[in-house]
Amino acid sequence: MNRLKEWLGNLGVVLALAAGLAAWTYLPWYGVLALLAALAAWLLLSRAGQQTLAVAGIGIATLPQRWGASSVVVVGIAGVVGVLVAMLAMGEGFQATLRGTGSADTAIILRGGSQAETNSVISRDQVPLITSLPGIAQGADGRPLVSPELSQVVNMVTRADGTDANAQLRGVGDTAWAVRPQIELVQGRRFETGRRELVVGQGAQKQYVGLELGNQLELANQMWTVVGVFASGDSHESELWADAETLASTYQRTSYQSVTAKLAGADGFRQLKAAMAADPRLKLDVTTTRDYYSKQSEGLTKIIRILGTVVGTIMAIGAVFGALNTMYAAVAGRAREIATMRALGFRGLPVVVAVMLETMLLALLGGLLGAGVAWLVFNGYSVSTLSSNFSQVVFQFRVSPELLWTGLKWALGIGLVGGLFPALRAARLPVTDALRAA
Repeated sequence: MNRLKEWLGNLGVVLALAAGLAAWTYLPWYGVLALLAALAAWLLLSRAGQQTLAVAGIGIATLPQRWGASSVVVVGIAGVVGVLVAMLAMGEGFQATLRGTGSADTAIILRGGSQAETNSVISRDQVPLITSLPGIAQGADGRPLVSPELSQVVNMVTRADGTDANAQLRGVGDTAWAVRPQIELVQGRRFETGRRELVVGQGAQKQYVGLELGNQLELANQMWTVVGVFASGDSHESELWADAETLASTYQRTSYQSVTAKLAGADGFRQLKAAMAADPRLKLDVTTTRDYYSKQSEGLTKIIRILGTVVGTIMAIGAVFGALNTMYAAVAGRAREIATMRALGFRGLPVVVAVMLETMLLALLGGLLGAGVAWLVFNGYSVSTLSSNFSQVVFQFRVSPELLWTGLKWALGIGLVGGLFPALRAARLPVTDALRAA
């Protein structure tokens, strides 16, 4: 019967702990500060809190004597936090790059039902119809700011390992530069109409071989010359740009993949969408470029987050067992000390909280170490991945303060789980048995 009661008690602790960890995961920073403030007030103002500080002070003072075992906890938790933050930073960087590509004042037009440019077809006779629609801004020359574009996937060699990869070659006209004012030439000049010339993004230049200014490369059995390099701070930096008509004749393309338009004012998108829906000749979909590129990042970002959480959880389980072993050994080594304090009148709660504070301190050190390493190594680290257009997008890991905070919460959660059961064992340790065993 006693064993059944003990088992049921432990089960209740586990369930309560699981619920607490679930709530802890979504707790904002100010909620954590409120908990810390309440804990500090309890430690300083109550008799049990002062007893806890006394017990915890002795345990923390002996940490250097047990540094070998304690370092297992610190390094294990640091590994969990470092891997978790790095993987989440990859998804954050990819999402930030694509979200930063679009804007609310430009719209992209695709064939009805198409999710990406690669499976979209817009005939040439539809372009004048689109140009005449309301809601589209006009340039200084009075002409609508509409950019019909082609998207061609070409094979390039990567600098990192010399393997083949897909790059996006975009065919554009002169209006494309006005529609995307964030694109700025940093080297060379723009391509000329009717000539096989390329302007490449800085990200593509760093990613692929042979895109230095003045170099020539062979595409579709034709020689193309790199005449310029541009920067945009978004996913367009992973692309190569060329004259749309020259690209169409080279690859025998008779239609466009997309049309990008500059919107006229805050009501421009609504006017354009309504006019397009009213014209039966235009079975096309229109959305703002911000929404379009945000949706392009959702799938991969979700996969990366799930994968990071799964890998982090597996590693966290290992770190929890390491913390359990370390703290159980620490409690066993301090059995006489704890029993003596209990005999002098220290209650069970101060002992539990003191052991928990010791474990949480080690977890905090591990969390800070892992978060610091992740920030130093991965923040700004450039990589590439396959986008929805089946071409590589170059982006940077983004270790944000929110991700660092998430890593620290995971570290403290591991410390909470790893220290709870040893703390309960220390509080339940019979005084006479502990003194006799010592």
